[in-house]
Amino acid sequence: MGFVIRFIVNAVAIWVAALLLDGLHLAEGEDTGTQVLIVAVVALVFTLVNMIVKPLVKLLSFPLYILTLGLFSLVVNALMLMLAGWISTSLGFGLEVEGFWWAVAGGLIIGIVSWALTLVLPDGK
Repeated sequence: MGFVIRFIVNAVAIWVAALLLDGLHLAEGEDTGTQVLIVAVVALVFTLVNMIVKPLVKLLSFPLYILTLGLFSLVVNALMLMLAGWISTSLGFGLEVEGFWWAVAGGLIIGIVSWALTLVLPDGK
């Protein structure tokens, strides 16, 4: 159940970030159903990247987390967003990230929206 909640939260957060930032673009769909499918695929890729790749990157960059007092997490979040965008674009359902600083801003927005949504959604406990 936790995966489904995380997936839904990521989908809403990515959609909000793409609405607010000019540097994040979701692929265009002909109708609402297609657009929801695109957001769902991008959210699935982003969720899987955060579940599989991010822990490994955090482990390998642990000294940088300590050295920067945790601010390196902004860089890691931006890189995970860029990786998810690259993978989803390769699949044909794209989240295009125009650059690193747009990815940092997108990571911040996604983090804030995810935090707010996890406060109001049930966590399965």
